[in-house]
Amino acid sequence: MICYNVRKCGHFFRILGTGLGALREIMNNEKKTNLSISVYLRWPLVLAGFVFIMNLLLAALSPETAIFMAAFTIIFIGVAVWLYFYSKRGLFGGLVSFAQGFDNVQKRLMNDMDHPYVICDRQGYIIWSNRAFREILKAEDMSVSHIQAVFPDITRDMLAGKYEDALIHSAVGNRYYCIEMMQTLLADDDDLAASLIEEAEKEVLVLSVFDETELVEMTKLYQDSKLCEGLIYIDNYEEALETVEEVRRSLLTALVERKISNYVSSMNGVVKKVEKDKYFFIIKDADLRRMIDDRFSVLDDVKTINIGNEMSLTLSIGIGMEGGDYKTDNEAARTAMDLALGRGGDQAVLKDGDDIQYFGGKSLAMEKTTRVKARVKAHAFKELLDSKEKLIVMGHKMADVDCLGAAVGFWKIANVYGKKAYIVMGSSDNAVKPIRKQFTDSPDYPREMFINGDRAMELLDNDTIVVVSDVNRPSYTEEPRLIDACDTVVVLDHHRKTSETISNAVLSYVEPYASSASELVAEILQYIGDDIRLTPQEADAMYAGMVVDTQNFTNQTGVRTFEAAAYLKRNGADIVRVRKMFRDNLNDYRAKAEAIDKAEIYRDCFAIGVCDPEGTESPTVVGAQAANSLLDIRSIKAAIVLTPFNGKIYLSARSIDEVNVQVMMEKLGGGGHKSVAGAQLSDMSLDEAKQKLKAVIDEMMNEGDIL
Repeated sequence: MICYNVRKCGHFFRILGTGLGALREIMNNEKKTNLSISVYLRWPLVLAGFVFIMNLLLAALSPETAIFMAAFTIIFIGVAVWLYFYSKRGLFGGLVSFAQGFDNVQKRLMNDMDHPYVICDRQGYIIWSNRAFREILKAEDMSVSHIQAVFPDITRDMLAGKYEDALIHSAVGNRYYCIEMMQTLLADDDDLAASLIEEAEKEVLVLSVFDETELVEMTKLYQDSKLCEGLIYIDNYEEALETVEEVRRSLLTALVERKISNYVSSMNGVVKKVEKDKYFFIIKDADLRRMIDDRFSVLDDVKTINIGNEMSLTLSIGIGMEGGDYKTDNEAARTAMDLALGRGGDQAVLKDGDDIQYFGGKSLAMEKTTRVKARVKAHAFKELLDSKEKLIVMGHKMADVDCLGAAVGFWKIANVYGKKAYIVMGSSDNAVKPIRKQFTDSPDYPREMFINGDRAMELLDNDTIVVVSDVNRPSYTEEPRLIDACDTVVVLDHHRKTSETISNAVLSYVEPYASSASELVAEILQYIGDDIRLTPQEADAMYAGMVVDTQNFTNQTGVRTFEAAAYLKRNGADIVRVRKMFRDNLNDYRAKAEAIDKAEIYRDCFAIGVCDPEGTESPTVVGAQAANSLLDIRSIKAAIVLTPFNGKIYLSARSIDEVNVQVMMEKLGGGGHKSVAGAQLSDMSLDEAKQKLKAVIDEMMNEGDIL
């Protein structure tokens, strides 16, 4: 409403200025003005001529009447001549007097109007301002000549005319203003322009200012009073209770409930327990900001509960603040909770439209000792496969060993049940080539076991199931078109979810606690049927995927990881054979050693290295290996190696347990796990990428994410 009034006020000045400009043009152009007035005053003379002709015709019919009529004709002609020759100057003078009076009215109107009004040149220097604008300066004790000193939100691009008309919101002191900036032309012979500026410029900026302080304050009050909905889940409720004596379990539950209730109540919210391990709460937007500033301290507070339980409790919080109705907020809260759980729990996720914020997530995902979920997912996948005749499995771009191993596992399942199966794989790192060669060179495997994206699109039909493994972000997949074109999509991954997810998946199995995608596929193989027996090549591929992602079973490993490895070993996986596949050539070893030798120690605990890709077969793998080796240096909390390759800069981040590199890489557009993560940076130099990485480290340390 206010912006409309501002525009209306601006349009009024535009119309008024146009009318006055037209009037001045008539006054200043004497020839045109005299011509117009002369044409207007000639009409009585023309009419007098017609009257004279009529008088002659009347004389032919009746001379007596014509003589009588001639007296009136002479009077009429005399009046017409007098009007033309004597009244013309007086009429012109009256028009000039009217224009001058109107011009003075306009000046007084502009100067005395309640809305501040300013005229500036293209550089932003104030040419003229009215009384209301000068009162703003006086109230703020300002004496300025440039408009940006008053309204800093006015940019140089706006002054340069890159925007035809601009509507700007700016604050001066404790007042808020809405400014409409308009471009206009002033003629060189414009009297008004000449009176305002010494040397009239043809193009100036006109600013109409409206005080919107009351609207801003009311909007803020409304925003702060809006209610947001949230969910709180206890991630490991059952597992934690099993570690406590039965008589003390009720006490543990009561302590957790008290922590949650006290925290929400301290933020002026209302919380209600809906299930034994689930809570629903409502809070105002203003108090939610306090939670954000507090960085959801309840996440760490709950972990301090210890009454003999061997396992610390962790929470997941999902909050929706779409700004619509309560149903929409509730759906957003559930979506946020799905993201929190999909990322391993122990964190808060805030969903505000398309904007998603993450808090916490510092601990490792808790491994589930039960395999019920794996068995359920395996049977669900078997039912989907039975209804289709074709399976296409793909991983992420630049496929790694784990990506290949998981794909081979799915290919085996489809092949055993008589379905046509294909693996979509384009470019990959060199570590994959010897494993892939075992299948492409063997007569036991079809020629089209591996296909490219275009061929996959040709094979895709309504009787096809698409499996996405080792990735859950559609833009990172080998062929994103398959996801949009297929109705039956299955997702299996061990990376934490981000705001970019595959929305049309009919079956999703994302477990961040798992060491690798190959581990998850190995479990599915055990439950999907008793008649599946892997060949040594297939077992080697999956085992190699687990070895790479766990760094020889030293990272992100649990009981189920070793059980999956044992299953693959029983199916013919050979540890020595796999180890030989991963031996480095001399150039790769030298590149890794050079990256370690020239690494920079930043803020005493971060090792930042650069891997030179020249002469290496797989630069990104070498960079990851260098990052792993840098962790062996004492006092290093995290190691990040940057590798420039194919026009991008690949970041490999590693840590042991003190730094969550997954959160660090997410700030750079990547992701991963707490101790193993990565990112890709484009359109910047290596030095710029280093500075950006250091800025993220500084930000995390300042916010307390890194101690």
